[in-house]
Amino acid sequence: MFKPSSGANFLAKICRAPATVSRLSCGRFFSQSRALKTYEEEKVILDELATTLIDKDVARLKNMRNIGISAHIDSGKTTFTERVLFYTGRINAIHEVRGKDQVGAKMDSMELEREKGITIQSAATYCSWDKDGENYHFNLIDTPGHIDFTIEVERALRVLDGAVLVVCAVAGVQSQTVTVDRQMRRYNVPRVTFINKMDRMGANPWKAIDQINKKLRIPAAAIQVPIGEESDLAGVVNIIDRVALYNEGSQGETIRTAEIPDNLKELVEEKRSVLIETLADVDDEIAECFIEEVEPTVEQIKAAIRRTTIGRKFTPVLMGSALANRSVQPVLDAVCDFLPDPSEVLNKGLDVSDPSNEKGIILSPSSTEPFVSLAFKLEESRYGQLTYLRVYQGKLKKGGMIYHVKSGKRVKVSRLVRMHSNEMEDVEEIGAGEICATFGIDCASGDSFTDGTHVSMSSMFVPDAVVSLAIKPKTKDAANFSKAINRFQREDPTFRVRYDSEMQETIISGMGELHLEIYIERMRREYNVECTTGKPQVAYRESIASSADFDVVFKKQSGGAGQFARVMGTLQTSEAADTTGCFIAPGSEDPKLANSFKTAVVGGRISDKFLFACQKGFEDAIEKGPLIGQRVLGVNMLINDGQIHVVDSSEFSFRTATQMAFNKAFLESQPIILEPIMALNVVSPIEFQGVVMGMLTKIGAMILETENSNDDFQAICDCPLNQLFGLATKLRAVTQGKGEFSLEFKEYQPAPPHLQKQLIEEYQQKNKK
Repeated sequence: MFKPSSGANFLAKICRAPATVSRLSCGRFFSQSRALKTYEEEKVILDELATTLIDKDVARLKNMRNIGISAHIDSGKTTFTERVLFYTGRINAIHEVRGKDQVGAKMDSMELEREKGITIQSAATYCSWDKDGENYHFNLIDTPGHIDFTIEVERALRVLDGAVLVVCAVAGVQSQTVTVDRQMRRYNVPRVTFINKMDRMGANPWKAIDQINKKLRIPAAAIQVPIGEESDLAGVVNIIDRVALYNEGSQGETIRTAEIPDNLKELVEEKRSVLIETLADVDDEIAECFIEEVEPTVEQIKAAIRRTTIGRKFTPVLMGSALANRSVQPVLDAVCDFLPDPSEVLNKGLDVSDPSNEKGIILSPSSTEPFVSLAFKLEESRYGQLTYLRVYQGKLKKGGMIYHVKSGKRVKVSRLVRMHSNEMEDVEEIGAGEICATFGIDCASGDSFTDGTHVSMSSMFVPDAVVSLAIKPKTKDAANFSKAINRFQREDPTFRVRYDSEMQETIISGMGELHLEIYIERMRREYNVECTTGKPQVAYRESIASSADFDVVFKKQSGGAGQFARVMGTLQTSEAADTTGCFIAPGSEDPKLANSFKTAVVGGRISDKFLFACQKGFEDAIEKGPLIGQRVLGVNMLINDGQIHVVDSSEFSFRTATQMAFNKAFLESQPIILEPIMALNVVSPIEFQGVVMGMLTKIGAMILETENSNDDFQAICDCPLNQLFGLATKLRAVTQGKGEFSLEFKEYQPAPPHLQKQLIEEYQQKNKK
């Protein structure tokens, strides 16, 4: 008889009235201001959409899964994906990420990926899996783990319906795991969790599950218990069905079922109770069973896991070892059982037929509705630009015409393919809910395509660049250099390029040193362009700490009509101002770093067209601050009075006057320089803990937390990016090459006074030249 643990209080949950939401019909508009925040609200719409699907679409979508494999770097994503492809019959042999046979993993098709042993570009494939007599079709994307290539994870999760979150059994939840979790939440992606590397010494799945609950703040519970420990890992026990699953065969390709070993029966019942108790917290049906002290059936448990996983309230946790070929197949079963098909995920677009009044619109995964798709990834291939598309509505046929919403041009789909890493298979037609690729389309990442309707998909979040390098080709092969730069910009929104006319040099910016190093190396290999680089530059920002009033007159007379504008108002920090309707700094999610421009001019002292010119002047001013020429963050400019001249006033004069007023008030408002602070995660063998901690203290890192395991220790710190250049070399030196670290941009903070003074002096010296 199932017994609930004492102290659990679910009565409030049982008695809570279900939320009520208004119903929306398929194809109707919805208010963008009324965001659908819970899956219960989305479910009302999804149920109504389901009634509009024809039987053929229902049958096609039911067994389709669009999933991504995401994790912290070196958690085993690509190794896991290699096993998935082998067990589903897509490849005939398993190859390792750093294989001795010089082949390498299938999904790491780039030569650089195989050399460095990391994933640089996300790779798409498709495969089929048979479960309970039904065939499931998977569209699968293997994503990078390194933070420098986070845009690859971002755009993959933007178009996927579910994900497998891979967590290391030894290290547990790491810094990039938290980042991936945040990205999944941003795009409402449900996940199942796979605790990998269970065969390693020090593996502790229960500690990892506890960290998922606490650090990721999502209820999680195991649905498996390992059979054997560390190197003796033989399989797992499915605690829902109470059956043992052993991997047999030279590569673990055969699953043998058996009774639960006697020494695990007590643990299995304990973990099964934990699973049911956790589900009772998030599912009404299981909560009722819990209150009534009735053990839920296997079918009830599986149905509850599916409901709560798709509802993003819970994640089931599986465990095994991809490298040791243990317990990968049960993860595929879990994907079929617990992750949604395309008809169970709500997708929204924008009706842009009237740019001044854009309306949200619900998209249906029906093949009979108008065609809508998103180009989420671009890649250069031997056949030209390869464009990856996620089809959200309607169907796409080879030879058909599609409409590029941004440019308004129609283009012909001359070739339609499904991708298998760097290989492709031609297809004649792709339906709603699927992922495909095509050639010969001139577009950028994030563009929408339709059959002529003015519907656009929402764009993905693109973080701001944090590191810059001056770069120039060694040879005079400017054509190939420009080709490479233009291609990389189209493919990667986080790779930015600008030309500094003062210094007469090209500046490239990206997410980190490795990010830029990879592109420089790719220029050499793919375009035969050797480049020289300058010292890495930090993307500093400028802001203010107080406020100042301004009253500026711009007057110029040069015979005939002159220039005249007067603007009056206040410049203050966004934190002190009402920032309703402000625009957030690109790459930042912090409202305190928002910039806003407002007007409160009465009596027609400045006409509307001149106020619009003032706003343009403000936008120009914040792009290049007066301190060191960097972008300005966190300021609010209010123009509340001014003066015009009947003849001499113009839009140019008010734009210029606003820039002058901004610069003057900025310098009077306690200007400060902000530097990027990085979340730094260092992992090293425990014998080097003392020297590593000393090195971190020396570079100015603020140590927030340390975790010790049997062999390794982990330090979680905040550190200015300016101090982190060359950290890889320093860390290798003090740990005999055994230490590793990961970085992620965290926030901007005021730079130390001595550094601010140094940066201002350098900027002034540069401008004197």
